[in-house]
Amino acid sequence: MLQVGDTAPSFQAESTQGKIDLKPYIGRQPIVLIFYPKNETPICTKQLCAVRDSKQQYARYHALVLGVNQGSLQQHEKFARHHGYDFPLLSDSDGEINKSYDVGNFLFGLIGQNRIVYVIGLDGKIAYARKGNRPTSEILEALESAVGAPQS
Repeated sequence: MLQVGDTAPSFQAESTQGKIDLKPYIGRQPIVLIFYPKNETPICTKQLCAVRDSKQQYARYHALVLGVNQGSLQQHEKFARHHGYDFPLLSDSDGEINKSYDVGNFLFGLIGQNRIVYVIGLDGKIAYARKGNRPTSEILEALESAVGAPQS
C-alpha cells in the first residue's frame, strides 16, 4: 500500500465513461481512488452507493472520484447501470494500476485486491491512504486537509 506523501502513479485505463488518463488531472483537482474487490458484492455495492449518494459533497471539492478493480469494462458498465453510478469505474484487467498502487491483485482467480481509498492532493502526492470501506465523512475530511475548505 502506498503511504501518505508518496507520489501518486499516473495511469490510463478504460472506464464506464471513456478512457481516463490520470496525468492531466494531477495538480488540477483532487482525486479520490476507490479500489474495491468485486462488482455486485454487498460491501462493494454499499461503498460505491455512498459515493453516488454523496456526489454533491465531492463536487464541492471539485474532486474526481474513480472506482477501480480488475473487472471487465462490460461488468463495470452493467454494475454502474444497475446502481446508477455516474462516476467512472475503471477496468484494470491487466492489474497494472493495482500493482502501481500496491493494492494486491488476483491470484489463481481468487480475489486478492484490497479495499483501499486514496486521496491524491493537488501536489500529486498521496494525501490519504486507508484500507477498508471508509466513511464518506472521513474521505471528505481528507479532501479538506488536502485542498482546503470546500467551494460554495
